[in-house]
This record gives sequence, C-alpha cells and structure tokens, in this order.
Amino acid sequence: MKTTPSRIGFISTRLAGTDGVSLETEKWAQILSEMGHECFYFAGQSDRPESHTIVAPEAHFTHPDISAINNDLFDDLKRSSKTTGLVHSIRFHLKQHLYQFVSTFDINLLIIENALSIPMNIPLGLAITELIAETNIPTIAHHHDFSWERSRFAVSAGDDYLRAAFPPTLPAIQHVVINSFGARQLALRTGVRSTLIPNVMDFASEPTAPDDYALQLRQKLGLDPDEAFILQPTRIVPRKRIELALELTHRLEQDATLVITHQSGDEGSAYEKHLHEYADLLGVSVIFGAAIINHERNALENERQVFSLKDAYQQADLVTYPSTIEGFGNAFLETIYYRRPIVISTYEIFKTDILPKGFRVIDFDDFIEQETVDAARSILKNPSMGEEMAEHNYKLGQRYYSFETLEANLSFILNQMLGI
Repeated sequence: MKTTPSRIGFISTRLAGTDGVSLETEKWAQILSEMGHECFYFAGQSDRPESHTIVAPEAHFTHPDISAINNDLFDDLKRSSKTTGLVHSIRFHLKQHLYQFVSTFDINLLIIENALSIPMNIPLGLAITELIAETNIPTIAHHHDFSWERSRFAVSAGDDYLRAAFPPTLPAIQHVVINSFGARQLALRTGVRSTLIPNVMDFASEPTAPDDYALQLRQKLGLDPDEAFILQPTRIVPRKRIELALELTHRLEQDATLVITHQSGDEGSAYEKHLHEYADLLGVSVIFGAAIINHERNALENERQVFSLKDAYQQADLVTYPSTIEGFGNAFLETIYYRRPIVISTYEIFKTDILPKGFRVIDFDDFIEQETVDAARSILKNPSMGEEMAEHNYKLGQRYYSFETLEANLSFILNQMLGI
C-alpha cells in the first residue's frame, strides 16, 4: 500500500534485546519502513541504527537516579522533597533531549512504546506528556502493560504523576492496546477509547529449516540424544511461574532438561536463586541458558558460540509457558511460529483473546494437574501428535496474528491521524 512518507519517532525506556516491547517495536518499524516511512529512535538504551537514534541514559529505568526515584515512590505513601526535585530536574533534562530528537530528525509522528503505560521511568513519562501537550504532535501511545496490572505499583507516593502521564489523556494521542482487557480498563479508568492491535509474527515468511549451526545447540547444552529438551523462553521474573515448568519436568519421570533462555528481569535476582534451590529440591535438570542463547546469533570475545532464540525453539521438544499474567504473550506466538507444541497456563488474556480462536494447546489453570503431565508425556512419546497440533496452530497464526494484519491496522490509524 503506497502512502505519503512520514518521519516516525519511536520513544521508549529501552529498545534493545529480547523483551516484548523491543521485539514488537522492531516489527512495527519493519512494517512502517516497508510502507515507505522512515523510523527513528529515542531511548535510554538502543541497538537500532546509530544514524537514526538518540540515546539519553536517564531514559533507561536502570539509571541510578531513576532507581532512586522508584525506590522512594513505590511501596510507600510519602515521598521526600528531594525525590520530587529529582523527578522534575530529570523531566526537564529529558524534555530538552526529546525536543532535540524531534527537531534533529524532523519527526512528524511519535510512537511511544510503553513509556506512557507502566511507570518504570516517571520523569520520562512526564517529559513525553509535556512535549505532546506543548507541540500537539500526533502520537500513538502503544500500551503493553499498565501500572494497575502490577502489584509493585499498587502502593505509591506518586499517584499525581501516574494520573498525569500513565497514561495521559491528550487530544493528540491515539491509544493502542494489545488486549481486550487493557482496552476495557483504559476506558473505565480514563474515559478514553483505544484501538486493539495484538502482537504479531511474520507468518507469511515461514522459518527456514535448522542449519548445521543450529543442530549443535543440543550438544552445547550437554543434552543426550534421547533427552527431552523442554524450553522456557522467558525472562526470569515471578509472574512467569517457572517453578511450574520445573514441576512439570520433574513429574514427566523421564530423562528431560528444562532450558530457561533469558536472564532475570527488572525485579531483582531473588527469584532466580529460588529457582536454583527449587530445582535442586526436585532433582530436576535445569540450564539457565542466557549465556548461550540470545535473540540473534553472535560471537563473543572468548569465541563461545551463542545461539538464537530461533535455534532454541526449533531444537526444543516442548515449550512451557506457565505465566500468571501476560500483556499478550510473545512466547506463545513464537512457539506457534516455530511449530512447537506448548504447555501453557490459561492467563486471562490467553483465555479471553487467544484460546477462543481455536488454538490447540496443553493448558491448565492454577496448577499442574495429572492430565497436564499425561498430555505432555504423550506429546514427547509421539512427536507426530505435536506436529499435527503445531501445524493447526500455525494456520491460525497466519489468519489472526500476521504482519499483514498489523499493516492494515497501522494504515487505518495513520489515515485517521495524518490523512495518509
């Protein structure tokens, strides 16, 4: 579809790595670029082209000043005047950089990736809100998670900031959510309507077959040829409920290893320590594979082989996804894209937005039942069952979660906002 080219600026706390926000931003940028638009980036950390990027360290949620602000604002009902001063000094600093970003690249549309949704960086959210209010620049606020969906933001000394910018309600902003629950809650809490655009994968381009490099992964992980490769393709945070994947692996009562692909997230390392201890308690073989598995293949300085997530998916015998809360569920989409069978908990968004479309999975609610274990064991013993399940799911992915669906949605929004 031919459109009048726009210069689009993506803004987020971090645009790097394998987190869901960074991955979806990459997909949006790819589609918009193919539509003829040019994309630019502003973040606290970025792996996007340097020529099209401005990095402001204070925009990252791990910056020491932002961490100090968050430590004082949350899990407390009173903040210090020092924190208030720090919030506003960084807000002003970031706003100057945002103006520079818009001016340098002649941006005429902003896409805010979760930075106006979940308050990981309050000064950044306030700065973006003020920029939009002062310029009336057309803006898409792409919401992946909201503060009310995370218990750690329930008690706050920054409710005035949350009401102002997480999310803001300004005429120039078109809100986009990734699930129906988010749409309902956003309308209930703020009175604004939103457009639902789910996460996507490029189902029109089938994944290439594993090459010789990929086939080395099992050996590098130390897995025996007949050992079941159980994949947990998520960050190590409590809401992923990885202890249930450990329990399932234990209850399979066969030679199997659980491989966790990602590092700990933004919630500390205590949960990872718990998983190590729990695995020892159950006698489960588990590999924390972040040192050998990344979003893309690359060679480290010590020449250690690093495999891609694609390699991990395609070599896995079964994927586990026992999350209790997900904004959408990128790991689910990746699993069906790479045609793997999956054991998945029926978290709310999966139950309401995804499962009714007819996907075939091994699902459970709050805990691993014996029938869950039996179904998983059957898939491992009879791979053809998993292949049939995976092929059915791939076709549904093509219908509901393709790049073509995303392009149609973005074309509609851009036409509404810019008349293009």
